[in-house]
Amino acid sequence: MCVAGAIANFTSQLLHYKHGSADRKYNLTEALLFLSHFMGDVHQPMHVGFTSDQGGNSIDLRWFRHKSNLHHVRDREIIQTALAEFYKDMGTFRKQLEHNLTTKGTRSDDVSSWGDCEDLLSCPTKYAIESISLACKWAYSGVHEGETLSDDYFDSRLPIVSQRIAQGGVRLAMFLNQIFGRHHNRVVRSIVDPSTMAQEHDVAAPS
Repeated sequence: MCVAGAIANFTSQLLHYKHGSADRKYNLTEALLFLSHFMGDVHQPMHVGFTSDQGGNSIDLRWFRHKSNLHHVRDREIIQTALAEFYKDMGTFRKQLEHNLTTKGTRSDDVSSWGDCEDLLSCPTKYAIESISLACKWAYSGVHEGETLSDDYFDSRLPIVSQRIAQGGVRLAMFLNQIFGRHHNRVVRSIVDPSTMAQEHDVAAPS
């Protein structure tokens, strides 16, 4: 679970800077960018998938009519298909994710529990364990090399993908609020939204 360690590392760097140590050898901007990137990664189940198949990269298959692999299906194919079928663009998808997190949204009751974290340096491991469970139950399950994944896989997995994107956004905001202080909430909300997590999903598995 190297990605969990990376989140803890860059979180520690940001906390080190916040606490005003005289040794400010860390690059705050770099640490912030990597924290955002890896928070997206840890919520994408295939980024903590099996090393034997490179997180699904070596499981070649077809996504509807074109060639892909299981990692890419979870990284981008499901999201791109959702955009084409339901949302048309990322902005509309982002608004739907945000609506789901509001008082009247379908996920409003979950936001508090998603953001519950007593120790910023240990919580990333919990997020990785969640992803491992989801990888086994929803990503790998029923998938065989060379087969074609289409409507059944898309319809059953899209809610999971959407949930992980939303969780990643909520938790990144929580991390930044705890690191930089509650008076920075307004700034944090302006730079962290669920679409950030959607974009972070569209990356290759770390080697």
